[in-house]
Amino acid sequence: MKRVVLMLFLFLSLTAATDAMAQAARGLVVDASTQQPIAGAVVTIDGSERRADGEGAFDLPADARQVLARAPGYRRTDQPAPLDAAPLTIALTPFRPKAVYLSAYGVANPGLRDAALALKESNGINALVIDLKSDRGQTPYSSAARETIGATRFAPPSPHAGLDRLVPELHRQGFYLIARVVVFKDGPLAGAHPEWAVHDAAGGPWQDREQLAWTDPFVHEVWDHNIAIAEEAARMGFDEVQFDYVRFPDAGSPHFSQPSTRAARVAAIDGFLRAARERLAPYNVFLAADIFGYVCWNADDTAIGQQLETLAPTLDYLSPMLYPSGFTWGLPGQANPMLDPGRIVSRSLAEARRRTGLPGVRFRPWLQAFQDYAFDKREFGAHEIGAQTQAAERQDSDGWMLWNPRNRYDPATLPH
Repeated sequence: MKRVVLMLFLFLSLTAATDAMAQAARGLVVDASTQQPIAGAVVTIDGSERRADGEGAFDLPADARQVLARAPGYRRTDQPAPLDAAPLTIALTPFRPKAVYLSAYGVANPGLRDAALALKESNGINALVIDLKSDRGQTPYSSAARETIGATRFAPPSPHAGLDRLVPELHRQGFYLIARVVVFKDGPLAGAHPEWAVHDAAGGPWQDREQLAWTDPFVHEVWDHNIAIAEEAARMGFDEVQFDYVRFPDAGSPHFSQPSTRAARVAAIDGFLRAARERLAPYNVFLAADIFGYVCWNADDTAIGQQLETLAPTLDYLSPMLYPSGFTWGLPGQANPMLDPGRIVSRSLAEARRRTGLPGVRFRPWLQAFQDYAFDKREFGAHEIGAQTQAAERQDSDGWMLWNPRNRYDPATLPH
């Protein structure tokens, strides 16, 4: 009897030790160039996110089937790591995007699209920001999310741009692809579901200065719809989802389904982004949001729900819109941003880094590549654009993005 008990004890001890060894399996995320560990990398194991520790290490469950990883300043892994490797090491390739914007119309227009693609050879442009849902609610593809909810509106010139075929081809050419999804400024959705719209004092649809309707940031059905579009982008293979107009309207007297207090606004925007991150976790896509330039400076939420310190933990990248023309009130000691466009960029990024304690690589700014509208109406050429890109690079930002609403980029005015 004692022998049986002893054998049972040894068996249970061996089983426990085996389980402990399996549970103790570790993985490591490293820089492919230097082989140095990447602290805090995001590791997605079977659709669930976790963080690598300060040494780039993470626990690897014994029953793991798929492991992906990403980190700011690197390309994500888009193929599962081989789980038969022991120990499991995931190497990420350093990468800093230099991007231009293509609207829903621009990506569907062969002339505008091909001109943007040619900038890779002439100017080193290696990334594209492509509208998946535009300011006017247009999509350049057949969106099941839009069709299901009754808000379909295609961008001309064609019903769709063939993005399912275009995305892998652009990846083959080496482009990093960012899906821009305009969130709460959405006329088609407000029209299809007036109960989700922002209203005026009389209870009708509220419209902004462009006579466009918005949806209510407090309404969770609006959250779900926009996250569904983000999931479509992820399934198409986009590397990053960038939410724009992820805010409350900044003018007029709109009425919402809840009182628009500062705390409520901040909670709504933060809640939407957290919900998006949770739903997008299985896809291992980077998550970014566009913010007003003055959000880098204002201690409050700028009355739109964008509180810098609250946004930072949820996002991989923060993308402040640092267009000099947008700083219509200037900055202390810099009343006219046109006199030194680069200084607006460098000061704003430095202030955002100071307030959040984040490294520069967590920021990728939008820069101005269009004519000034607020000061001296100058065209932005090589000097103005170059001053901005150099300022962003000095702040160690994760590259930069150039905005031109017409999608026209003169190679002579862009960095080489």
